[in-house]
Amino acid sequence: MKELPRMYHTKLNKSANSIQRVYSTIGKNKSFDEPLPSNNYSNISIDKKIDNIFNDNGFVYKADVTIVTDNETLRKRIVARNTNNIITIDNEYIPISIIRDIYK
Repeated sequence: MKELPRMYHTKLNKSANSIQRVYSTIGKNKSFDEPLPSNNYSNISIDKKIDNIFNDNGFVYKADVTIVTDNETLRKRIVARNTNNIITIDNEYIPISIIRDIYK
């Protein structure tokens, strides 16, 4: 590949003021020596995640997902949802209220 001419090439001799520094203390403990809790979940709501799974282009009638609850992690094949539950291919009803995270 041939190298293009450097006619518009300029050197920056000053600092760029467009860089923003952002600090956040969300989820941090008061003591920096203590580890963060491991149950940090995504900020996207569970209903939105479920809708994204069902509206995905690859979803025809079933989707293999991992469901994280307070007590366990489940690998299920889901086929439908109603207002309160997710329905698996084995006709199990998993209440949406106990789900902490869900992903494909």
